[in-house]
Amino acid sequence: MNIAQPGNESANGRNLSDEEVKALAARITRPLVLVGMMGVGKSTIGRKLAQLLGLHFADADDEIVEAAQMPISDIFDQFGEDYFRDGERRVIARLLEDGKCVIATGGGAFVQEPTREMILDKGIAIWLDSDVETLVERVSRNDKRPLLRGGDVHEIVTRMKAEREPAYAQAPIHVMSDTGPHAEAVDRILEALEKCL
Repeated sequence: MNIAQPGNESANGRNLSDEEVKALAARITRPLVLVGMMGVGKSTIGRKLAQLLGLHFADADDEIVEAAQMPISDIFDQFGEDYFRDGERRVIARLLEDGKCVIATGGGAFVQEPTREMILDKGIAIWLDSDVETLVERVSRNDKRPLLRGGDVHEIVTRMKAEREPAYAQAPIHVMSDTGPHAEAVDRILEALEKCL
């Protein structure tokens, strides 16, 4: 697994020059799929990464909400998690067919074996990781996360992270997203892609 570390910055504030980023974008032939825990920054980092690479961005959760015409929390409440995961898998399958793009998945998507196998086969999985304290701080800002309702958020996030890490670890690229600016995580992704493409 490729774990990106901070490097030397170029004149543009990134570790790769504009020319290197452009050349990297030209080498990308499959969707870049961001996986990891809720609150790690997949959507925000994904948008920034897509913009920098000149690629289309898709948020799988937003696509699910649009397809179902209801919030994810309502899907969980009315139909259950299994129903949601089936719809999530179908939405991600459709997004993977779009070719070169950046996809942010929900925190549990890559944990589901059929979804994970599909992502590993058709995309480049990038595990965005963070420490528990950062995740708890971030997810505490949003009370619409169905898997966090009715319990101690710190305990739930700690347990979920431990349970999900073996699945996330199957992603070929592992990047830390800490409390610093999201641009730093984007740079780490670019560096990791540069090394593996």
